[in-house]
Amino acid sequence: MGAIGMANMTIRPGDTYVAQGVNDLPVVGSNQISALMESACSTAIIEFLDFGETTVTTNLQIQIQGAVGIDHEIHATARCLGLDEGILQFEVEVHQSARLVASGFITRKFVERVSFMARVAAETMVAEKENQVSEKKIASSLNI
Repeated sequence: MGAIGMANMTIRPGDTYVAQGVNDLPVVGSNQISALMESACSTAIIEFLDFGETTVTTNLQIQIQGAVGIDHEIHATARCLGLDEGILQFEVEVHQSARLVASGFITRKFVERVSFMARVAAETMVAEKENQVSEKKIASSLNI
């Protein structure tokens, strides 16, 4: 509790809403802001992880207070508010110099890498199988 992490990035053309096809504004996208916040969270607790352990985001609540254009640098800070049953809570902020750009809260849970990735692979295979069955049902109903 109280661990602090930081991360920063310089906004590139590919980081903008325009490049991501969201709208026509050449400002940093909210997905880049949230990724920077998550990176700061990871940095805050990296030294406390056991071998084979990591964390994944389970909840993300952010409020965007400002926009930042290409070639400007932004900095994220994350402060761990607490740990409860393997769940970490962070308060996060993103600044451009002293100006607040975004703030929020992120919840991350501890996972064991190998078992987590095995579960992801299994869930993906099941979803693909269900999709194939669904496609076959649609095709047979259309007499293809």
